[in-house]
Amino acid sequence: MNKTEMGFNVGTHFQDRGPTVTFSNLHYCVQEKRLCCKVGAEKYILKDVSGIMKPGMNAIMGATGSGKTSLLDVIAGRKDPAGLRHGSILVDGKVVTAKLRLSSAYVVQDDIVMGTLSVRENLLFSANLRLSRKHHSSEDKSKKVDEIIQDLGLTDCADTKIGTEFLRGVSGGERKRCSIGMELITSPTLLFLDEPTTGLDSNTANCIINLLHKLSRQGKTVIFSIHQPRYSIFKQFDHLTLMHKGEVVYAGAAGNALDYFTGLGYQIESFDNPADFFMDITNGEAKSTLESSIDEDGNNMLAVKYRQSQLYQNVTMELDHVNQSIAEGVSGEDKPASYTTSFFYQLRVVCGRTALNTLRNPQTSYAQLALNIFFGILVGLIYYQLPKTMPEAIQNRTGAFFFLVINMVFGNLSAVDLFIKERAIFIHENASGYYRTSVYFLSKVFADLIPNRIIPILVFSVISYYMMGLKPAFTSFLCFALTMCLTSLASVGLAFVVSASTSSFAIANILVALPFVFMMVFGGFLVNLNSMLSWLSWLKWISIFKYGLDATFINEMKGQVFFFGNVSYPGEQYLEEQGIDYSVWGFWKNEVALVGIILVCMFLAYVQLRRINRWK
Repeated sequence: MNKTEMGFNVGTHFQDRGPTVTFSNLHYCVQEKRLCCKVGAEKYILKDVSGIMKPGMNAIMGATGSGKTSLLDVIAGRKDPAGLRHGSILVDGKVVTAKLRLSSAYVVQDDIVMGTLSVRENLLFSANLRLSRKHHSSEDKSKKVDEIIQDLGLTDCADTKIGTEFLRGVSGGERKRCSIGMELITSPTLLFLDEPTTGLDSNTANCIINLLHKLSRQGKTVIFSIHQPRYSIFKQFDHLTLMHKGEVVYAGAAGNALDYFTGLGYQIESFDNPADFFMDITNGEAKSTLESSIDEDGNNMLAVKYRQSQLYQNVTMELDHVNQSIAEGVSGEDKPASYTTSFFYQLRVVCGRTALNTLRNPQTSYAQLALNIFFGILVGLIYYQLPKTMPEAIQNRTGAFFFLVINMVFGNLSAVDLFIKERAIFIHENASGYYRTSVYFLSKVFADLIPNRIIPILVFSVISYYMMGLKPAFTSFLCFALTMCLTSLASVGLAFVVSASTSSFAIANILVALPFVFMMVFGGFLVNLNSMLSWLSWLKWISIFKYGLDATFINEMKGQVFFFGNVSYPGEQYLEEQGIDYSVWGFWKNEVALVGIILVCMFLAYVQLRRINRWK
């Protein structure tokens, strides 16, 4: 018995039957947004879509803009539920909840994996976070990873890094299989894939579909969108849903689709690929001998004909039966799903990956250290062994401290790249239940700030402080290093807020540089705000420059004596002339203010990270 005669009953031959997905009368719309406000009329991208997808290969096919990816995302629970105006989605007769969503797997179109990690390391990362420690030991996880590597044919490249723009890695097909493997770690019975063959050559695409076909024969329900497959790929489909302008024009056994459209008066040419033929029909390039594909009212006649067909009547009857069987007690609260692993274990694993990624990215980690060493030597040479004779003693120290604080602030503009670069990875992994948002945020704080910010600044402080010949007391050096670190971390905190708030690196650079410039101008050093622009004098209280400079001046000037010929000039006199409080609290209140700015900015960055739109 061939596949056409079997229809779509392949699932009955599975040893472990996967779930059946049903969706009824889906109406989904989107609305354009400008500056967080919705404008214009709602546009329906799915119109009265219904269907049933059983275990096997379920393809959603259609031209660009037909709604195939939108349908996949709505079924998978990856689309914003606010846009769903009507309809229901059930998995084995149960309402889709957060827990059910996390038990399935979703492979995005653009392979989102950490490029600096090898195939095995990426798979092990998924296993560590998504397999329970109570039921799976480290040996079990490693064994599971080895099995997936073997099943997916990744043995030869298991220890090869995925690759980045600076690092050559695996091929496109191997990268795609790694993405699939990361989702197979949890042994899901329901697998969603968004255009798995896009960007691959025909042979690699065929290998990916063969892999999915193999998985479907193990009892999994595989649902994927696809654009225009070649025949060797198309013939492996069990069920085909053909979309056109947000409506279903065919849903049934893939092997019966040709006969269905032939019955509507469409004739396929010899040696033509059925998938290309179906695309020609929906695009209007293939003409029916019976009637037009669009009526006088502008209705999609292909969708109208499908709703009049026996195929649609059979689907409707089965959906009515499913809906009636769960009519009672169907509504339940969609409570947030609990994570498989604990907070601290997640933090350890994610911090480990972040640290490894940092070490393998010399452009970010080592460059930051090298830059600080260079600027430390540069400042030390320019202001080598500052004298104590007036007026150069004050002038040179003033210039040196201003240069130091500027370097600490503007030297951290690279921090805006932190959340933007990994935004897609974070959204995918967080939505798939890998880890909590707080875990990801803290991993960046611990594994990025210490190696990329604090350590280079300590090296910078040692070089510049002793080359400039500042106060020899070790406690003064510690206070100087503390001030430099806090000034730097305050600017990093502001960069974190901007990085978590926008997905554009160009916009982020503007948004973070602008407040830095305002802080520099209105920090009280370049402009005396008490005599000029007094109505802007309040801005100095939020200036990183003010607190950094004041603390540095107090630390250096207090207890120092300078000489103007035979006349002594105490450092405290200079501080009084500048209106700087040089008491013990006068120094430490600047440090407390910088800590306050850091904490506020870090909190806002975390809030913004939680507010990132995870819906497609």
